[in-house]
Amino acid sequence: MRLSPRTGLCGYQRAMSLRALIASLSPAAPVLIAGPTASGKSALAMAIADAQGGVIVNADAVQVFANWRVLSARPSMADEAALPHALYGHVAGDAAYSVGHWLRDLAPWLAGPQRPIIVGGTGLYFSALTAGLATIPATPPDVRARADAMPLEALVAGLDAPSAARIDLRNRARVQRAWEVRTATGRGIADWQADTPAPLLPLARAQALVVDAPVDWLNARIDRRFAAMLRCGALDEARANLATWDRGHLSAKAIGAPDLIAHLQGRLTLDAATDAATIATRQFAKRQRTWFRARMRDWRGVAPET
Repeated sequence: MRLSPRTGLCGYQRAMSLRALIASLSPAAPVLIAGPTASGKSALAMAIADAQGGVIVNADAVQVFANWRVLSARPSMADEAALPHALYGHVAGDAAYSVGHWLRDLAPWLAGPQRPIIVGGTGLYFSALTAGLATIPATPPDVRARADAMPLEALVAGLDAPSAARIDLRNRARVQRAWEVRTATGRGIADWQADTPAPLLPLARAQALVVDAPVDWLNARIDRRFAAMLRCGALDEARANLATWDRGHLSAKAIGAPDLIAHLQGRLTLDAATDAATIATRQFAKRQRTWFRARMRDWRGVAPET
């Protein structure tokens, strides 16, 4: 099935899916839509909700935060007014938020009267939703501080073999998390994951779609979208965040935020900030595509219009 572009507010939020894809979906079963950034997945969710009803529920770890609407590509205010949306911008920008928080926030929408259409680019959210989430104790601050100061090689050396075999050893965040779990609890993260409780929504009970976008097509869209974000107020949004900016906040992971803040602080030209943000977005999309292809082989592929 394919998606074709359609101009929407500020030129980048919306798109239209083919009728055949929507017609093939049951209006009763939950829909999951994953895909890399800028691939048109939010537009597909809106098209399904418009045709069949339902509430569009966010599964993006940055779009939960209130302080980055434009830069995180959250649905526009017009889109949110047109169709029911949930779990967008409901968390303060300086708050902590985890996949566990998201699952707790999501649970009422799974039991609610409207069929959920869960859409986003955070693969861990979908994995936890459909396969379950291990209940691992929080990392003590002193263990986190030790891990922050260690080189990646030392963290890798401190992993147990089963955990090391499960994760990308080049991904510092994943390696550090595994090291912290083993250090704090005495058990490897793989052992904790083996005790994972039943998932909130087993994959067999959902209609799971993943947008698989060609690299060249997606990169061109990424370039156009960041330019559109600037036209739609991303720099003003960064300016509003300047006084409280803290790279340690999870909301600061909004791609392009550090670059626009650096521009406002006089450390980068706007052109340099734009280039840096665009490159970072391309790199992030590559990591997303790799994750989805490795973990979502049982999902139904959706190809965008090229």
